[in-house]
Amino acid sequence: MDTFHGIINIVCFSLSIIGALITVWGILISLVEFLKKEISSKEDCIKCNELIRIKLGSYLVLALEFFIASDIIKTIITPTWEGLGVLGAIVVIRTVLSYFLTKDLKKM
Repeated sequence: MDTFHGIINIVCFSLSIIGALITVWGILISLVEFLKKEISSKEDCIKCNELIRIKLGSYLVLALEFFIASDIIKTIITPTWEGLGVLGAIVVIRTVLSYFLTKDLKKM
């Protein structure tokens, strides 16, 4: 059973790391595009900013999905009522964030 718990911990940690890497990668890409836009002084700055924001939002939505998956798998190890309540709250908050980010992305 300890081996199973160890594997689950590794999987959860890996999913969290992947989510963090996706977030950082999206931020770096968006920052580079923003700096390019600022240096080149493009005419349509508002449209460029919207495109950068949408790209960053898509990375954040993807990262949130990895974080939610990690939290769901963690409940396999700690299936207490308290753990389930905390997981439920986290999933609801992240799902709401994901929903509104996705809704905002679909506007464009």
